[in-house]
Amino acid sequence: MKATTDRSKTAVAEPAPSVDAALKLDPPRGTIAEWAITILLLLFGTTTLVQAFVIPTGSMEDTLLIGDHLLVDKLAYAPGGKVSKFILPYEEPKHGDIIVFRYPVDISQTFVKRVIGVPGDHLKIVNQQIYRNGIKLNEPYVYHKNPYPDSYRDNFPSSEPNLMLMPRAKEMLDNNVVNGEVVVPPASFFAMGDNRDNSLDSRYWGFVPRENIIGKPLIIYWSYDANTESLASSSVNALGRHFVDLAEHFFTKTRWTRTFRLIHGYHSDN
Repeated sequence: MKATTDRSKTAVAEPAPSVDAALKLDPPRGTIAEWAITILLLLFGTTTLVQAFVIPTGSMEDTLLIGDHLLVDKLAYAPGGKVSKFILPYEEPKHGDIIVFRYPVDISQTFVKRVIGVPGDHLKIVNQQIYRNGIKLNEPYVYHKNPYPDSYRDNFPSSEPNLMLMPRAKEMLDNNVVNGEVVVPPASFFAMGDNRDNSLDSRYWGFVPRENIIGKPLIIYWSYDANTESLASSSVNALGRHFVDLAEHFFTKTRWTRTFRLIHGYHSDN
């Protein structure tokens, strides 16, 4: 999903997922630590530590909605220094993490997706179900909102594409498919949207390079019921309509229940 910087920055991107026996909500930091880091970033954060984004598209629904304004933790995946690595919670992106990254096809754009595959993983999709290293994933955060089948989207990478793929995706299919599965290469990640049928993701443009990853969404600090055009368009007319809409409907279209909601990845045991 494309993310848009909060007229600060936009990313061309929830009900919190329920816990079940096979998967558990497993934030890498405890709740108290998450809130402590959030408060510190809010009080002392700069664009070096935290950045604001707004979600302009629906590819991460219903986890992230169009109009969700996020603060992104830019320290989470930063390389640790000799001393700082013992103090700050640096980590590598893991299965189920939601990541913010520079779109590999056009690094001027910022996307938000979920990590499905890390280096070395073998991935395939069969009838909309993802298999990772031979195990079918249970993904309670996924929504299928398009009733029409698509052989490539729903059976990847075994089916022929039904549309023109980005050159990077063609390269992935030519060089990284073994026995009908995509194998994630070193320093790369396979990312997909939670709105699985309506997501421009790694199936269509290839892997996310490690160096493109900016950070992880930390908190929704404001959510406003807007449309994609008003958030993604740079035209003066669209901006004007958006500001008029804000002036008229700020209180009624603000999603108050989403305000200050922490964002966690969803991590499986396999």
